[in-house]
Amino acid sequence: MKKLRGIHHVTAITSSAEKIYDFFTYVLGMRLVKKTVNQDDIDTYHLFFADDEGNPGTDMTFFDFKGIGKARRGTNEISRTGFRVPSDEALTYWLKRFEHYQVKHEMIREEFGRKVIYFEDFDEQYYALVSDENDQGIASGVPWKKGPVPDEYAITGLGPIYFTVKSLNDIETILVNNLFMRKETEHEGQVLYEMGEGGNGARVIVREDAENPVQLQGFGSVHHVAFRIEDRQELEAWIDHFNTLGVAHSGYVDRFYFKSLYTRMHRGLLFELATEGPGFIDDEEDYEHLGERLALPPNYRKHREYIESVVRPIDTVRSTKQFKKEYF
Repeated sequence: MKKLRGIHHVTAITSSAEKIYDFFTYVLGMRLVKKTVNQDDIDTYHLFFADDEGNPGTDMTFFDFKGIGKARRGTNEISRTGFRVPSDEALTYWLKRFEHYQVKHEMIREEFGRKVIYFEDFDEQYYALVSDENDQGIASGVPWKKGPVPDEYAITGLGPIYFTVKSLNDIETILVNNLFMRKETEHEGQVLYEMGEGGNGARVIVREDAENPVQLQGFGSVHHVAFRIEDRQELEAWIDHFNTLGVAHSGYVDRFYFKSLYTRMHRGLLFELATEGPGFIDDEEDYEHLGERLALPPNYRKHREYIESVVRPIDTVRSTKQFKKEYF
């Protein structure tokens, strides 16, 4: 069985599909590569923002569950999502961009040999921009070529992902013994783990918080993190591994855009293992029109009329628009 390759995607909860589309498209300059519905709750949008091509390891996705309340931040949570940018110089650009768009943010800090900016969105969802300047490890994606952020500064992928937990010992058993990650180093109360080739796209950073209550999931929080595996054969090997450990899991799940396996080994942390393909360019959408129509996996297309009656229309057409590259 091969080891996990890195972060595949992160899925979070938003209070507004429209507002998160605007924030990721016009402020963060990430491409909407799929506008679909939650396959377990077809009344709910599932939006996928990624690099130019929708490559694995680059997409942050969102649910907009109807009626859900605001998250209560705490411990035992996936606490922050990192995004990769090409260089330290890019972070200086992003400070100016955040000021221009009035995005709440902190100043540049250093974290495990990387320069980082913490920031948040309108839901107080927590993010980090992380420089790839000193990065050696799994490759990132490619800038959204037609987006508003200059290519030399653009977000190209995910990583690291941050956890806050009650017990470092408990999470280390899960990450190292069960998921075969490597404990690398500790710094200022945080512990760094890596998988696969390592680097920003294959990093998990963990902080212990034994004092605060367990987080309550809602908008502004992360729903789950997915880690990269190669294919269906590897997924079946992980199923056998979890069975041997006696770990509860979902079994094989076909999400059409990738194949998945879910497990909740730690309270508050839902992990998914997801295959590299087949990806988002499919029989419904070509490269030029990714994310512009409501896309449905084949098993759901017979319900299209109903689904379109319960999810409000969102205009996500960009192939007819021209974005000016913004310099500050």
